Amino acid sequence: MSDANLKRVLFICKNNSGRSQMAEAILKHLYGENFEVSSAGSHPRPINPLTIEVLQEIGIDASSQESKNLQKFQGQEFDLVVSLCGDEDEACPVFLTGKKYAHQGFKDPAGIKGDKKYQLKLFREIRDSIFLWIESEFQDDNILE
Repeated sequence: MSDANLKRVLFICKNNSGRSQMAEAILKHLYGENFEVSSAGSHPRPINPLTIEVLQEIGIDASSQESKNLQKFQGQEFDLVVSLCGDEDEACPVFLTGKKYAHQGFKDPAGIKGDKKYQLKLFREIRDSIFLWIESEFQDDNILE
């Protein structure tokens, strides 16, 4: 598929350090030939090293991805904008230039406390949940219908 025919997808969350980075990397890995994928946050922080680590465990190299501010994409149009915010108290960003909007909440890994073993366990659970959701929803462009 030529770049002109790729569906543009933007994953958003608050910090663009965990969930949206995972979603961007996983969608590129699974169905990158069909989508132009980006991610951003309203208050971006550096990508959590555990995000890179748990993606690497399943053969996805996200080491070249960068955290991006949502403002970078202002004025651009996307076929789909997906909010990944999970907690009710979390201020989820809004992005107004999408043809379609979806919300799929996942726990914010940025708030995970505890030793590295415990943090990795929870990061893996979040990664696996995002992976299964993307595998299901994007396989046949279901989410765009």
